[in-house]
Amino acid sequence: MHYVLTLSCPDRPGIVRALAEGVVSVGGNIVENAQFSDPVTGIFCMRTHFEADRDDTDGVRAALAAQVAAYQPMLTIRPVQVRRRALIMVSKFDHCLVDLLYRWQIGELPVELPVVVSNHEDCREIVERAGVPFEHIPVTGATKPEAEAALLGLVEEHDVDFVVLARYMQVLSDDLCRTLSGRMINIHHSFLPGFKGAKPYHQAYARGVKLIGATAHYVTADLDEGPIIEQDVVRVSHADDASTLVSIGRDVERRVLSHAVRLHAEDRVFLTGARTVVFD
Repeated sequence: MHYVLTLSCPDRPGIVRALAEGVVSVGGNIVENAQFSDPVTGIFCMRTHFEADRDDTDGVRAALAAQVAAYQPMLTIRPVQVRRRALIMVSKFDHCLVDLLYRWQIGELPVELPVVVSNHEDCREIVERAGVPFEHIPVTGATKPEAEAALLGLVEEHDVDFVVLARYMQVLSDDLCRTLSGRMINIHHSFLPGFKGAKPYHQAYARGVKLIGATAHYVTADLDEGPIIEQDVVRVSHADDASTLVSIGRDVERRVLSHAVRLHAEDRVFLTGARTVVFD
């Protein structure tokens, strides 16, 4: 049986040794390991892929937790074949949604997709054609609390591990951001920090930029200020107008979001305050 383990805790000597001894105690062998000690926060992060003789996730988890208990870590262990469950949210722009669905269908995106939620009906046919249930939850200023309660109900009902905002064009409440802290990924159609808010491509065009990009980040109550997971850029020229930048940018957004989702789904992202440690 193959497992993926993540561990984070204040750095001190002996963590790796203790964990390695724990892996050996369950008849395990480390296949892949990545570790980093964050100099800003002093947090030690480690992701370990190991194989073990025991087909007993709870028993393996208990044995390893006991081995490293002195370090009081945040510890997760899951069998590699057990995939994280993602709920996708979308509004009207469908390019990121279509890309995620395609990668999921061909097995490139290692997640389960139990449901897609939208505040519009525009993407229903795309989602249902892919064989995924579609839930329409309309949102207005007056109904936002009820809409967010319905969303959280779906998260609980479908045992969702994390939420993906695939161009979901609604500002979420502070309460929802706190409830799903570290579990909600957004794609921002700009290279943050910079050109935040509405029409970033138009802002970029007005400034004559030569690079445009996209940023996938965890959602916080501070709009577009969450810890960054993944970014990419593409070169443009003076001859590209705002509509061309939008077209070029769609491809960057698709790539950045799908990569960020994969990283999170494979337990490769660690939150260290306002920053992330990413083992790609």
